[in-house]
Amino acid sequence: MQVGRGLSLATLRNVPMFERVPDTELEHLARVACYRKVPRGTTIVRAGDSTDSFYILISGSIKVLNSDEEGREVILAILGAGEFFGEMGVIDGSPRSADVLAIEPCELLVIAKPDFRRMLTEHADVALYLMRSLVQRLREADRKIESLALMDVFGRVANLLLEFSEVQEGRRIVTRKLTKQDIAKMIGASREMVSRVMKDLETSGYIEIQDGRIVLNET
Repeated sequence: MQVGRGLSLATLRNVPMFERVPDTELEHLARVACYRKVPRGTTIVRAGDSTDSFYILISGSIKVLNSDEEGREVILAILGAGEFFGEMGVIDGSPRSADVLAIEPCELLVIAKPDFRRMLTEHADVALYLMRSLVQRLREADRKIESLALMDVFGRVANLLLEFSEVQEGRRIVTRKLTKQDIAKMIGASREMVSRVMKDLETSGYIEIQDGRIVLNET
């Protein structure tokens, strides 16, 4: 893991949360924040650890997960560049509630809890951005609970693919790399069942696999 300072204003300005923060404050943040580079497979935080920092992904992707004593895992979220984690403990002081694992090499901006709390109190735009993001995550959690209660595995897989897709050049494409095992851990199903559903979706023409990406077709 590489750790360092020397963050540029351009790097901070590219973080959506800070787009309205004055340069003078970003200059201070560049001095107090840390830059970290972690390889794929690194556990960045562990459930139960004390919360001392807030993290923003500059590049790469991570998964937020919980596991039981038998090693069974459930993936709570997959996050990419510009997104953040570690906010709950910063706000309420509780220990980490989940493990965070790097899916691919990541660049991270790490802000100590006191520095981020000060930014929340002094910059309403940052606090509002955080609040909107938390509301969005709560809505997503509500939708996930609803799908678990009301949808079969076929519907849950289709719903997840749609959630992780974006329109690019007129086609809806799943932009993040999702393995069948990841999908299974996110929707509460077995990998074998997910494989069968994915095969059925492909055979029926609902999805195509192109250059390793999942393309959703109009029906």
